Amino acid sequence: MSEQAGGTSQTGTTTYAGHVLAKQPGEAISYWQPVPANGHIDVIFAPEVVPMEFPIGFGTQTVPPGGYVREHAHDRNEEVIFVVSGKGRAVIDGVDHPMQPGSAFFIGRNRRHMFINEGTGDIIWTWLIVPNGLEDFFRLIGRPRQDGEPAPAPFPRPENVLQIERDTVFAAQPTDQRRP
Repeated sequence: MSEQAGGTSQTGTTTYAGHVLAKQPGEAISYWQPVPANGHIDVIFAPEVVPMEFPIGFGTQTVPPGGYVREHAHDRNEEVIFVVSGKGRAVIDGVDHPMQPGSAFFIGRNRRHMFINEGTGDIIWTWLIVPNGLEDFFRLIGRPRQDGEPAPAPFPRPENVLQIERDTVFAAQPTDQRRP
């Protein structure tokens, strides 16, 4: 991991140059995720990782076969998902969309969405959330993970998961939450 920061001076005026952070595989903050998603997430960039003027959260999520991210919405955030590998289905406001390498989704505020691995191998996507906060949710519900370690047995979400959601980046759960 390498980082650069600094400023430059031109005719007595300082121009701020933002930070640069390069990360390599295995250098992200990583957490095992509870059921029903299982798998793990990596937080690559977030304000606690590198100083930033406009706070974002960026990382990857890996969901094993049969796992899914249950339906939810973000009332204060916009999200981008880009599928790197695997196959599955995104359900956005009740509409099915294939998830395959190269699929990309922009999900605006208050749009209900879920992601389901319907393939035979892991599905991996990148996520970007603006403003940040999703990384806090992953930390609070997950378990620390070291790159290359075997997956733990499936474990439940914390009992206070709904409060954790509201304290981070999630809208209140709909009473008619859809299932995969």
